[in-house]
Amino acid sequence: MSEEGNKFSDEDLIARFQNGDEYAFDEIVHRYKDRLVNFVFRFLGQIDEAEDIVQDTFLKVYKNKNAYENIARFSTWIYTIAGNLAKTELRKRKRRRIFSISRMGPDEKEFELPTSDKSPEEDADSRFTEKIIQTAIQELPEKFRTVVILRDIQELSYDEISMILEVPLGTVKSRVNRARLKLRDLLKAMDH
Repeated sequence: MSEEGNKFSDEDLIARFQNGDEYAFDEIVHRYKDRLVNFVFRFLGQIDEAEDIVQDTFLKVYKNKNAYENIARFSTWIYTIAGNLAKTELRKRKRRRIFSISRMGPDEKEFELPTSDKSPEEDADSRFTEKIIQTAIQELPEKFRTVVILRDIQELSYDEISMILEVPLGTVKSRVNRARLKLRDLLKAMDH
């Protein structure tokens, strides 16, 4: 369905899936898998856990397909599910939070900064920078980490973030600003 699937909006796809079209579900997975893995990875800092949570997210979507109603954007619904599962995992970890970048293996290529036309030195620099940013994001308090991931990495609108987090728009904007300031301070501290 991928070729013709592009003609359908996310909302069309979930409606088709609710009506028994299994290919529509495959297309949803195809559209969202990488974005959600990236989102959850930035929350948890471990790729295998992120992939597990995204699998669980799709399982929930599959089982609860009829729970989706066309009152919110589909992306809001699926990000909310993934975000809640990631938060549950964070709570399970409690004190064993991992801030170390040493756990990141060589297969995280898709999460590196774009490196198409860079020299080997610049390439190494960008990977290093990305790891520093990831480490700093991990150090942010959860409410700030969430908004900075949704806004600056996933590039969702303030309105959509407000719906996902169920907090007022003004709160989202102030959290994003405060998160960016905290992140800047963390990055400066790491630079010394």
